[in-house]
Amino acid sequence: MTKPISLGLVGLGTIARNQHLPSLADTPALELTAIASRNASLDGVLCFQDIHAMLEGSDIAAVSLCTPPQGRFEQAVATIEAGRHLMLEKPPGATVSEVQALARLAEAKGVTLFATWHSREAAAVEKAREMLSDAVITSVKISWREDVRHWHPGQEWIWQPGGLGVFDPGINALSILTRIMPDPVHVHAAMLEVPSNKQAPIGAELEMRSAKGAPVHAVFDWRQTGPQTWDIEVETETGTITLRDGGATLHQGDTCLIAAQDEEYRRLYKRFGELIAAGQSEVDLAPMQLVADAFLLADKRDTDPFHD
Repeated sequence: MTKPISLGLVGLGTIARNQHLPSLADTPALELTAIASRNASLDGVLCFQDIHAMLEGSDIAAVSLCTPPQGRFEQAVATIEAGRHLMLEKPPGATVSEVQALARLAEAKGVTLFATWHSREAAAVEKAREMLSDAVITSVKISWREDVRHWHPGQEWIWQPGGLGVFDPGINALSILTRIMPDPVHVHAAMLEVPSNKQAPIGAELEMRSAKGAPVHAVFDWRQTGPQTWDIEVETETGTITLRDGGATLHQGDTCLIAAQDEEYRRLYKRFGELIAAGQSEVDLAPMQLVADAFLLADKRDTDPFHD
């Protein structure tokens, strides 16, 4: 039996505890042996105050970064320079250019770099991609609306430059869009609503277009209470294909084809193990590029102050 790859996890917040830890426990190819966190520890593994201490004080072969994107570049560089394989939580960085730099560095050092998009691993995404591969798409509508107070309570970093604001969930929709569309998509107009006391948007509206001319309209909003909405509706010449629940369910017209539980992070860690074994990297920045382009083209509008 092949010995599992020893892995260190950097950051032990809500997403790490709810998703990364149980997913790692279910991934035979990887073994969690170290944690780096300023304020938390975990029984049964080595615990360090920061990534530098972890890299120096352990023999881990791989690192998974689930820290905020601001400041992650330095952590990633340290990991790659130390010869460790690296997995990045979405978004993979604060800017497109810094992740491109990481990709070049990883190639030069001969280590795996995996820039993850967890929503692409939702149960229905690949089936939707298959169904749309030879379809004539006439339009796409995205509605991604959720309650920031529920999902990101007290997380001030998300409102700061590099934190993305409502694009933190919105980029999940864009990661699915860029996976299922058979041809590239570009942004040609955007509107961002920015609270007067914040630096990142709480709402956004994007007008995009596919290379073959199909309009793509997206609305992202962080002010929806009650039931949350994560839908992508694709109109084709032969009917409608709809992804709901963030890609967990798939409908063709009124017929539900797939409805499955969340296995996204388990699939990510399985893929990370496969990439390491194959000596490969996977860095697709298409979702992040769309967000960057939205900020470049945006009509920015002030809106009411936001308070947790």
